[in-house]
Amino acid sequence: MKLDILAIGVHPDDVELGCSGTILKHIALGKKVGILDLTRGELGSRGSGELRLVEAENSAKLLGVSIRENLGFADGFFKNDKEHQLEIIKIIRKYQPDIILANAPKDRHPDHGRASQLVSEACFYSGLVRVETQLDGKNQELWRPKVIYHYIQDRFLKPDFVVDVSEHMDKKMESILAFSSQFYNPVSDAPETPISSKKFLDFIKARMANFGRDINADYAEGYTTERVIGIEDITQLK
Repeated sequence: MKLDILAIGVHPDDVELGCSGTILKHIALGKKVGILDLTRGELGSRGSGELRLVEAENSAKLLGVSIRENLGFADGFFKNDKEHQLEIIKIIRKYQPDIILANAPKDRHPDHGRASQLVSEACFYSGLVRVETQLDGKNQELWRPKVIYHYIQDRFLKPDFVVDVSEHMDKKMESILAFSSQFYNPVSDAPETPISSKKFLDFIKARMANFGRDINADYAEGYTTERVIGIEDITQLK
């Protein structure tokens, strides 16, 4: 199966928080979208890696993505090295996405920036003919995505562009709350974390409202780019 967009997050729920509105919007436009989680998020203070896999699958059904896979890298201790890059390359070559959505290059959580660089380098090496990979015993064809966009996460980064996701805000929040072990749950007795309070969900919506305000929309998701973006029709810009 070829994907138009592959959203990659180092932890299950990164994609939901950062770019699920964009995913929902493009699925509604007829695009094929998939999600790749790099770890199970097993170092989190709440829930467990096993539970988060279940939550991730439930969220995938809500979003309507074509595929969701998890590479099972070690949460917190994965490296940007050949071994990890090759596993991502196999997925890129398997689904041949034109667009990659990846973690923020700089953020409060150190895994986010490391994953951002890991994914960027894997995308580049995936287009090299001398980098050989196999899947199900067969040699894979090389593939390099056309672009990588990095969704903005906890730390504020000035976006290079924003996507109007106002129509999909309710479903985005529903997909976030599919991770009931991680986010606000008034009946939970799990330890409180920086992301488990109601204030955190309010922050997510406020950040998106701020991005939306710049384009006269109710809510938007922000992205940074690795290169200059070319525009064919300036009349389509908001």
